[in-house]
Amino acid sequence: MQLVFDSLTGNVRRLADRVARQVGGVEVLDLRRDAPRGHFLLLTYTFHRGAVPDSTRAFLARHHPHLLGVVASGSYHWGEHFARAAELIATQYHVPVVAKVNKSGTDADVIQIARWVLTHQHAPSPLTLTENVWTPGPN
Repeated sequence: MQLVFDSLTGNVRRLADRVARQVGGVEVLDLRRDAPRGHFLLLTYTFHRGAVPDSTRAFLARHHPHLLGVVASGSYHWGEHFARAAELIATQYHVPVVAKVNKSGTDADVIQIARWVLTHQHAPSPLTLTENVWTPGPN
């Protein structure tokens, strides 16, 4: 499995790098310049009031068959729209929301995502992954 990220401010890139260090041996790709080779976990940000970034949408239009799950970053100040991109992507592509994180996430977020990666890194198909494992962490 690979970690594929889309980052505007660097928060999601930092999160992906931290998860990769925690897991060890997992490749991190920037969706704006790299294409995945096989299954991947998408880490993206939420734009404006809960929108999926155009760059993420364009990437998923081409590569969604290998999408296993989604993590979205946001800011708590957006209230009900916090990290909403995760829910929109999960619904459209029938994958689980692995986590919703504030900015670049906490250590607990990194551990939660890393555990999911370790559990699912050899998953045969995204269609077999139907659980929604995200739980809100401490603020």
